[in-house]
Amino acid sequence: MVDVMVLAEALNTPPICLLYPVGYIEDVQRLPLQDSTSTLDALRWFTGEETDLGADDDMLRYFRAHHAAQERLRSARRDEEYARYHAQTAPNADRKAEALRSQARAAETAENAEDRLRRVRAFIEEEGVTPPFLWPDLADVVDSSGSDPETSEENDL
Repeated sequence: MVDVMVLAEALNTPPICLLYPVGYIEDVQRLPLQDSTSTLDALRWFTGEETDLGADDDMLRYFRAHHAAQERLRSARRDEEYARYHAQTAPNADRKAEALRSQARAAETAENAEDRLRRVRAFIEEEGVTPPFLWPDLADVVDSSGSDPETSEENDL
């Protein structure tokens, strides 16, 4: 495996593309002695994006959901700050009102993302695993919440 990573670095390409060269070869064998499949399907199987044998790694799904919620929260906070600035510097009442509406939408999106992030972290902790690192600007808000997130709806993740 180390040889593949070193070769990939030398060739300036992702290591996975040495195993499954998407765009260069149409079909590959995911594993030896198996029927060929498209390189993209093989790559998606390898990375866990596609599980066709009934295999389902919940922890991988939880960690991906965690990453997505964290990114959405950071983006919503940036949008909220941007809209707040535009509301403060608006040249007229109409633009200020529009900026305030944008700020409210971004704040709602951020609140929903915070809630989702708490739920995902609770699911991970219920499995006895340490949740992924949180950016410091999010850790104070997400981990300090006094409420116990509802974790009964696993399918939402």
